Parts: sequence; structure tokens; C-alpha cells
Amino acid sequence: MGYIIVKTLISAIIIVAVSEISKRSSLFGAILASLPLVSYLGMIWLYIDTNSKTQVSQLSKNVFWMVLPSLSLFIVLPKLLNADMNFYLALFLSTVVMVVIYFTMILILQKFGIHI
Repeated sequence: MGYIIVKTLISAIIIVAVSEISKRSSLFGAILASLPLVSYLGMIWLYIDTNSKTQVSQLSKNVFWMVLPSLSLFIVLPKLLNADMNFYLALFLSTVVMVVIYFTMILILQKFGIHI
């Protein structure tokens, strides 16, 4: 139970740090947010939990393929916000677009024999 609390606290600290740093400098906030910290932590905790390099390797490959569709959020969201759309609606719609692109990516990869 203590291990789960530690993982949760570290994750929360990172999220708060991005938010607080972004208030002062959107550039530094963006740099921190763009680091693959979630991937690092996920791989570290997966390895600690399973001691499996194979699972970490598979996670790493899957993250690679899923980064591409996730970038759509950072293209669609600013476009919607610049069109003066409500923030929460813009966030919701850009998330829907991202999820659709995730599933599209998975189907495309399967057609090329890449199973994730």
C-alpha cells in the first residue's frame, strides 16, 4: 500500500509542478510537460513490479506508436481555442479527435502487421 502512495505522490508532484511552472513561464512548463516523465515512471514501476525487461520493451514500443496520435491534441486544441470555443468543449472535442486517431492508428498498424 505504501508503494502505491509513493507512486501517486510522485505523479501528483509532477502534475502540480507543470501547472505551477506554466503560470510563470509557458515555455518552461511546456518543456517539463513534454518530457516523457509518465513513460519513464511507468517503465520504472513496471520493471520494479514485474522484473520483466520484455514487458518494459513492449510498453516502450507501444508508447512510440501512440505518441504520434497523441500529438493531434496539441494541434486541434489551440485551433479550437483560437476560434474562441469554450475551453472545456475544446478540450473535450480535441480529446475525441485524439481517441479517434488512436483507433485509426491501431487499425493502420495492424494492416502493416504491427500488433500492439
